[in-house]
Amino acid sequence: MSHRIIVVDDDRDYLELVKSRLSATGFPSVEILDDPLVAAAAFESHGSFDVALIDLSMPEMDGQVLLDLIKKYSPTTECIMVTAVNDDRTAVQCLRQGAYDYLVKPVSEDDLLFAVKRALERKRLLDILHIEKSRRLPVFSQPDAFREILTRCPSLLRILKEAELHAASDVPILITGESGTGKELLARAIHRASPRAAGPFLPLNMAALTADLFEAEFFGHTRGAFTGADKERRGHLKHCDHGTLFLDEIGNLPFSLQGKLLRVLQDGEFTPVGCSASQKADVRFVAATNEDLDQMVESGRFRRDLFYRIRGSWLHLPSLQERKEDIPLLIEHFLKELGRFGDSLRLDAGASETLMGYEFPGNIRELKSIIQTAVNLAQGQRITVDCLPEHLRRRKFVPVRKSPSTANGSILLADVEKQHIIDVYEKMGRNKVRTARALGLGLNTLRRKLKAYHVS
Repeated sequence: MSHRIIVVDDDRDYLELVKSRLSATGFPSVEILDDPLVAAAAFESHGSFDVALIDLSMPEMDGQVLLDLIKKYSPTTECIMVTAVNDDRTAVQCLRQGAYDYLVKPVSEDDLLFAVKRALERKRLLDILHIEKSRRLPVFSQPDAFREILTRCPSLLRILKEAELHAASDVPILITGESGTGKELLARAIHRASPRAAGPFLPLNMAALTADLFEAEFFGHTRGAFTGADKERRGHLKHCDHGTLFLDEIGNLPFSLQGKLLRVLQDGEFTPVGCSASQKADVRFVAATNEDLDQMVESGRFRRDLFYRIRGSWLHLPSLQERKEDIPLLIEHFLKELGRFGDSLRLDAGASETLMGYEFPGNIRELKSIIQTAVNLAQGQRITVDCLPEHLRRRKFVPVRKSPSTANGSILLADVEKQHIIDVYEKMGRNKVRTARALGLGLNTLRRKLKAYHVS
């Protein structure tokens, strides 16, 4: 994902210098203008920029006037004011007008990059808050990056848009969700939407890394570092340099290895086995788990410092039960994917009704397996209930429980809330993190309510 930056200054040499500095440090989409009137026209015609660097003193239009105009037509653009005069009163006025920062020339390269990166991070966080509050469906800047995730579910679409915004930064991401919800698929989409898309994407199952092999596999080793090391080997970190490392099932990483992973996350440094000098790797980390890491931290099975480090941003994928509107869409996709019998393969009403009423504890992975079985049994004919697995043909639907009521038949709101929270908690496998996310509650709030309901 490429950030759009505009720099407005009447000094052409300064513009070229700023553009070269930003381009050399990973910001290719930089537009420079030496005429503030042209910049004003670009924003009036709904030009979209993430960050604007604006000189305060320009002959055709004062920088503060341009700032007002930008905030009117593009309120989400983060503005950084640049001036040759260090005036506290002017700085305060600009900040009150909506500017994010105020820099005094000459601006060092480090200060320039720091200000731009901070402004982009602020914009990303504000965009995420806007998604959470908005009732409208989000618009994607890079829809192709998420093309493999099929959904009509509004809540999942908002999660995907949040993922797209997170992709633009290097903040570690933690993806949670039940098994089979598509966590690796989302991690790959984040990689495709990121500035690292041209680099490698490497998925690792952390449960498969034993204590004996972790350092050699993860960090690499020199020749002769241990018995059998007949040649030098680059580890996963070096293989994934300038790319994305997907740490699947992070909750299964042995406790003894968590501290070694933490150091890499903190400073990007590691030491190959048999080597005395440390090395660096430029890696973006995305982790995933179906475990309740918060509970694992409380029980001492997962390091608290590692938990907070990997959860720079948190995305929770809903279960298939929570996005039932996607079941027909996914069925159609799997039928086409498995379509050795052409486009004639369809489900009859009974099979469709049975699948729509099923809870899918295995989520999308289970649905695909069920459709595969049905396709094999149908042999090109219409798929009926008899083509579904036996446990679906024999299953009994659980009746919906009635809500408690008062003597005159009216339902108490507190009882409805209690029953709803308990129902969602049970449906989420008594996982507090997933329940809090599904209900839109804070984790501590959920814990207090469950305690009040005497639910452990």
